[in-house]
Amino acid sequence: MQNITIDTGTDQLLCEIKDRVAVITLNRPEVRNALGDTITPALRRMIRERAQDPNVGALLLTGAGKAFCAGGDIKGMGKRDPGSQKKSTEEKIADLKERQRTLTGTLWKVEKPTVAVLPGPAAGAGLAIALACDIRIAAESAFISTGYARVGLSGDYGIAWLLTRLVGTARARELMFTADRVDAATCQQIGLINRIVPDVSLQDEAFLFSKQLANGPRIALQHMKENLEDALHAPFLSALDGEAERLISSAQTNDHKEAVLAFIEKRDPKFTGT
Repeated sequence: MQNITIDTGTDQLLCEIKDRVAVITLNRPEVRNALGDTITPALRRMIRERAQDPNVGALLLTGAGKAFCAGGDIKGMGKRDPGSQKKSTEEKIADLKERQRTLTGTLWKVEKPTVAVLPGPAAGAGLAIALACDIRIAAESAFISTGYARVGLSGDYGIAWLLTRLVGTARARELMFTADRVDAATCQQIGLINRIVPDVSLQDEAFLFSKQLANGPRIALQHMKENLEDALHAPFLSALDGEAERLISSAQTNDHKEAVLAFIEKRDPKFTGT
């Protein structure tokens, strides 16, 4: 399959489909890929559209330059938005709820594997975006910070919920209260980062990993995500029932039949997602 460049509507966000991997790149390196009024709506749309794209088997999110995403534009926070100032508190809350649901809320629910690739810092809402992905791969020089305490904010985009699921309540509280800078090695030790890669080979290795997922048995991977979600909140017997239903469903796919045949013939399977 040839590479396909997707028009995101802005040069602040890049998207290319390569070998069934949608590579989505935050492209504001001059401000460490901070979110803003142009890049964030484009990111929402790309996540939603690529999640539904039959040519895409996995989403890879990364940042241009030496950062993943610094979160909200702090300098912009100090500027008064005349439109925002006219909104009531209830309207501001409703607006933020919608923005959260259509960004990290949508990313969390993507049925395909999602991979966050961190060439450098991920902070605030940028960290929440990385945490909403299934897998996180970081450069050796990367680090994270919740960041909110440093600007007198309590957190958004699901960061408290995501952190608690990944590292437990005690560690999540420490990370939120202190906003400490945590290096990649420590992140891996506490379960925030899956893999650490040398800076120079980060993008290549992360893409190869994502390509493997993108070309895997799509239906089985979707069912795995559903099983893993059940593992977090469903009673054990309910989780067992769900696993049974999904295993029988995946056993009826062409991908399963192909995998069995490939095993017998001692070759790599060629999955079609059916």
